[in-house]
Amino acid sequence: MFSRILAFILIAGLPLCALDGPAAQRLLNQGRVDQAIGALTDQVRNQPNNAEAHNLLCRVYLMAGKWDRAISACERAVNLDPGNSQYHLWLGRSYGQKAEHVNALAAAHAAGQVRDEFETAVRLNPKNVEAHDDLADFYLEAPWVVGGGEKKAEAQVQELQKLEPAQADLLRARIAMKKKDSAEAEVQTKQAIHDSGGAAGPWLSLARLYRGMGRFDEMEDAIERATAPSLNRPDVLTSAAQILIESNRDPNRAIQLLQRYLSSPNTSEDAPVFKAHYLLGTLLEQQGHQEQAIAQYQAALDLAAEFAPARTALERIGSRARNEGVR
Repeated sequence: MFSRILAFILIAGLPLCALDGPAAQRLLNQGRVDQAIGALTDQVRNQPNNAEAHNLLCRVYLMAGKWDRAISACERAVNLDPGNSQYHLWLGRSYGQKAEHVNALAAAHAAGQVRDEFETAVRLNPKNVEAHDDLADFYLEAPWVVGGGEKKAEAQVQELQKLEPAQADLLRARIAMKKKDSAEAEVQTKQAIHDSGGAAGPWLSLARLYRGMGRFDEMEDAIERATAPSLNRPDVLTSAAQILIESNRDPNRAIQLLQRYLSSPNTSEDAPVFKAHYLLGTLLEQQGHQEQAIAQYQAALDLAAEFAPARTALERIGSRARNEGVR
């Protein structure tokens, strides 16, 4: 713990008592999981009633895949500031991640908690676009027994239409895909591109849609549009690379996108840097660039020491090297 706190002091150039929201957010954006956990844990120990620090700690734990700890921190933030829509939204997201990693009975209970928190987030701030969108996704994907339903998702379209038309279009597209109407989903996604003025997010959604439809040339064109430097959205680069990886298309392009992201000064909490290092390492390893892959896996662990996929990858490479040495 002390070493992580000391590292934060050296990098941020601040005493721990001066840690504020923007400083903690920078750590999240840089993917510095261990440093953020160390610094924020110390802060909430010294300032137990600091709701924002608890919420930020929840988000770091969520990034690190520590669902129970994320839930505990987010619950504390909500208890301290029950009227904050964003805190309820992040608590709902934490419950949602937990639901994906437990047995069916526990998942059903967690799903009810997800629904309650998302609905509360919308009630507290009817203009919270993220909350409307996450609630709509819950309604669309959850079974009726825990409160899901397409009609409920469709009601959120009307709310989003008032706030952000492009987001409403994308929700219409997701509803169309739920109904297996890919043609309508394509129409609505293209409408989102139009309504957003050609923003990166809708272009990336179109790429995902084309991937699912097996229209790979159009998928790659949509990726080019989404990742255009003029749009200045570094956070979409890792998602674009992931689509290429999942499609077994153009690994060199995926490598370029990840390298571009990692060299950007504007990395994002939404695209954890340590995971980008890991993805880049897997691509380099597949191409036989073993030393470069090792460097990327180690870079991931330098940011998040408990990130198991990177540690497993290093062990795999080490085992392979030992076996080759024996032969």
